[in-house]
Amino acid sequence: MFKRWIAATVMLLPFVLPGQSRLEGIVRDARTQQPLSGATVQLLNSGKIAVTDDQGRFVFTGLSENSAIAEVRFLGYKPVRTQLAAGTVTTVDLEEGITFTDEVIVTATRASGKTPTTFSTVDKITLRKQNFGQDMPLLLNWTPSVVTTSDAGNGIGYTYINIRGSDATRINVTLNGIPYNDSESQGVFWVDIPDIASSTENIQIQRGVGTSTNGPGAFGATINLQTLSQRSNPYAEIIQSAGSFNTWRTTAGFGTGLLNNHWTIDGRFSRITSDGFIDRASSRLQSYYFSAGYNTRRTTLKAVVFGGHERTYQSWYGVPESRLRNDTTAMLITAANEGWDEEQTAHLLSSNSRTFNIYTYKDQVDDYAQDHYQLHAAHRFAQNLTGNMALHYTYGRGFYEEFRKNDRLSRYGLSSVIIGDSVISRTDIIRRRWLDNDFYGFTYSLQYESASLSLTWGGAWNRYDGRHFGEIIWARVSDVPKDYRYYYSDARKTDFNSFFKATWQINDRLSLFGDVQVRTIDYQTAGNDNRQNTFDVDVEYTFFNPKAGLTCQLNSTAQLYMSYAVANREPVRRDFIDNPFNQWPRPERLGNLEAGYRLQNKNYALNANLYWMNYKDQLVLTGELNDVGAAIRTNVDRSYRAGIELDFTGTISPRLIWSGNITLSRNKIKEFTEVLYNYGDNWEFDPPQEVRRTYRNTDIAMSPNFIAGSVLAYKPVQRTEVALLSKYVGRQFLDNTSNKSRSIPEYFINDLRLSYSFKTARLQEVSFSFIINNLLDVAYESNGYTWGYLGGGVEYRENYFYPQAGRHALAMLRIAF
Repeated sequence: MFKRWIAATVMLLPFVLPGQSRLEGIVRDARTQQPLSGATVQLLNSGKIAVTDDQGRFVFTGLSENSAIAEVRFLGYKPVRTQLAAGTVTTVDLEEGITFTDEVIVTATRASGKTPTTFSTVDKITLRKQNFGQDMPLLLNWTPSVVTTSDAGNGIGYTYINIRGSDATRINVTLNGIPYNDSESQGVFWVDIPDIASSTENIQIQRGVGTSTNGPGAFGATINLQTLSQRSNPYAEIIQSAGSFNTWRTTAGFGTGLLNNHWTIDGRFSRITSDGFIDRASSRLQSYYFSAGYNTRRTTLKAVVFGGHERTYQSWYGVPESRLRNDTTAMLITAANEGWDEEQTAHLLSSNSRTFNIYTYKDQVDDYAQDHYQLHAAHRFAQNLTGNMALHYTYGRGFYEEFRKNDRLSRYGLSSVIIGDSVISRTDIIRRRWLDNDFYGFTYSLQYESASLSLTWGGAWNRYDGRHFGEIIWARVSDVPKDYRYYYSDARKTDFNSFFKATWQINDRLSLFGDVQVRTIDYQTAGNDNRQNTFDVDVEYTFFNPKAGLTCQLNSTAQLYMSYAVANREPVRRDFIDNPFNQWPRPERLGNLEAGYRLQNKNYALNANLYWMNYKDQLVLTGELNDVGAAIRTNVDRSYRAGIELDFTGTISPRLIWSGNITLSRNKIKEFTEVLYNYGDNWEFDPPQEVRRTYRNTDIAMSPNFIAGSVLAYKPVQRTEVALLSKYVGRQFLDNTSNKSRSIPEYFINDLRLSYSFKTARLQEVSFSFIINNLLDVAYESNGYTWGYLGGGVEYRENYFYPQAGRHALAMLRIAF
């Protein structure tokens, strides 16, 4: 509790510095009155340039004059010259120009200022400040209700994001409106597109169900990412980062600007390498991005190609609690429970308590590549009518390699090997498990806007073809065939959705919102899984997802909103594999109520939101196993998440800007039955007996009831910034029993970021940035899992955690031409 009060105090303590005269203003869209982020404001007499933030604000400080003429530019809008005066916040309204911007690519699936749902927007400037080469979840860590974790412990490699306690499989992610979630697991693997942040224009995060989008159902949030918009001026940049754990990142990007008033081309190459915090948790990442666009007053065409190749050493297993505590007796019990031999046990006992990795084989790696191809076309048929269509194709392929010590040959459909008088049923092997897949389809939307009515019809058809197979590439016994394929299955999934959204402005204050979506899924598999079991699935689902709400504009700066939304979600691949045939779990259903207050004026913005997320048949782990020992997820009848979210941004003084957020929540399962397996007091039960324990009103696993984030940025002189980034995450339970002995303790961490930039006659910008992560060197874990059983009259529990790095640093140099 003391740590929580410290975190709350740091994040709620205002700092006030003496004010100074300055020239400032806000840039807006003349038609919608929405702020324009990323607009360029240049003082004509001095040539000094400012770029608007996510609130459309800009500021010039340290000037000798009290007034100046400025030129304001933003792609797709007519440039404007205006007079700026000290002591006055100048509002600049830009009208649409001769080109048609590519924002239309994502607007069909995004919320607007009138949409009665809860969302945050992260702009390119904010991403750039934090982008030292770590994965996207780490860059979004300071948005509301977010918890992030990294297998390697330093945010490079396999990195994940939870929002409102919902993991990545329950977060819908789209890239330019194209679904990114894996079709079968519904997971999101940012490691496959490393450094995508360098090619991102902005990101909208809708918490809860949100508005209708493409891809799997949003059960915790929607992350809607737009890649680079066309820029009017040519540019080139080189970024070099380096830091702890032998981390290196090189990025080179370029853009032609607007060619012949119509064409733009952008490109980027990136390479990121790191040894990781956890032992051998190395990452070797490469990525690229290219886009070419053609714009006229009514039409935009854009081709986007991007992808990446990752080779990461596996650090998936986690660190046993016994190793974290340095408890030798408990470590010996862990080794016995895991079935580890003398060599593996000695490795456990001798490893570092926070960086232990059970894997020691040199090629225990995950090796995967992914290429994305998108073609977008948008056309304005009339002043109020716009259409958009996109074709897409993604090709993914790769494997993870494992050394398996003394493994059973029967697991691979192989007979025992007879050598002389010896019958060999076990041997050391090296195997690769492959995934080769194609994902393709199209998205569409048609949008109508008038002064009082906004209509959107949209949707998508997507097809996934996946091939799963495993091969033994080496075995200690020579009779195993070379590159022996021991399983193969294919999967086909067709996902179609169509939605219709409407916003009706009843009067100057009140608007109504409606959103109806129909989604159909056809999922089929054939073949066998990695355990040699037949894996044949043929299921169809049809989901109806309605949403409705209203927004009340109280005055020019404040509004109230309320909405209710329904979402449905199908089981994932593992649910079909692990559960007995024809006993597959039911789809999940969520009803989501959101109610909030938004306030925005020239000095600060405040959002307050109440939410209620009521689940029917949510899938959770209970401890139950199938006949081959795999964990089964089971539907629980009723569960819910309820909470309040507060987030704010304020200009405390001309030099000090503070943004922060706090989430307080309850995340409960009304009734939960845990399953443990009892091998008997004398280990006489084979198979073991089931022991069922029923709990009521328990906490949902990995759902902290208190999350807070803060970014306090101070600018002592022009072009210099010092920022303190703070994050507090409350206790997280590893299972659904609310047992404190199986939980991750609360943690409070702080990062310190320094940046300085300048310009020269030949260089657009040179910037130096430096960040100290985990400034106070806190030893903490951000993720984990648990399992247990009964035997010999004792209840055994094994907890595994994912420790995150202590104090470590990264430095970055950016040169823009």
